Amino acid sequence: MRPGEELDSKRLAAYLGVDAVTVEQFPGGHSNLTYLVRAGEREYVLRRPPLGPVAPKAHDMAREYSVLQAVHPHFPPAPDVYALCEDPGVIGGVFFLMERRQGVVIRGEMPMAWTGQAGRISRAFADGLVALHSIDIERHGLASLGKPEGYLERQVRGWTERWHRAKTEEMPSMERVMQWLAERIPVSGAATLVHNDYKLDNLMLDAGDPSRIVAVLDWEMATVGDPLSDLGLTLCYWTLTDGRERVVTTEPGWYSPRELVDHYASRTGRDCSRIQYYEVLGIFKLAVILQQIYVRWVKGQTQDERFRTFDQRVKHLVAAATERVG
Repeated sequence: MRPGEELDSKRLAAYLGVDAVTVEQFPGGHSNLTYLVRAGEREYVLRRPPLGPVAPKAHDMAREYSVLQAVHPHFPPAPDVYALCEDPGVIGGVFFLMERRQGVVIRGEMPMAWTGQAGRISRAFADGLVALHSIDIERHGLASLGKPEGYLERQVRGWTERWHRAKTEEMPSMERVMQWLAERIPVSGAATLVHNDYKLDNLMLDAGDPSRIVAVLDWEMATVGDPLSDLGLTLCYWTLTDGRERVVTTEPGWYSPRELVDHYASRTGRDCSRIQYYEVLGIFKLAVILQQIYVRWVKGQTQDERFRTFDQRVKHLVAAATERVG
């Protein structure tokens, strides 16, 4: 476990009503903390917020629990949830327990056994987003998970406010991007469930069949709104715009961004002609998220050394957004 992010296993065991538990921290992730908890022969995944002060309305474990509880029956890749604990006295913060899924998460490079499978995985990835956006939110009582009216306006306004609260230096190019977004808000089509963080390393794939999605993870920002905002953010991750090393989806065999959009459009019938707007919005949101993490490091609210250079990643993202707005 990363220093300072250990859990009190004795209190957790008492909460679960068992004699003892073992706890392992899952690698990756820069937001909420995720652990594997074993209690006898049972396994749970525990999710809790990061340590220290966090941005207002961020890392709402109770809301993520409620979203998964509502979505799981209608979208099987969403894991089932077991319990929500809102007593911070147990492990130091609100947390929830959900089922553990078994599979492979692609981070950094393709498993050797899956050589030649990039096209199939790309198609499965796109089809997973199509399936999520195809759920009848009215019929299944999911419309209340968000407020689709004025969704894009609130996104632009809300993330702009987050930027101003978290910025550590003036950045005129970011001001230009925010103005561009505010002045060109498109008219949204019919609202759907929106995951708001649909990317390859938030998918778990079947080890024996990489074209089958076992789980879609990290639902903390899920809501109801414009589905193209999901697709736009996906393109941001797919083409890697944060300055790190090249990722697997830029290698031969994977769908190009255009192929990803065309596949989605052909399966849903949605007009994707303004997808550039949604991609810029996605890059902008990711830049703000990383800036919110970076400012916590600057203020000493986290000692995680992974966050020391996040200001450079933010600047790379802002440059990518600026390039797209022209």
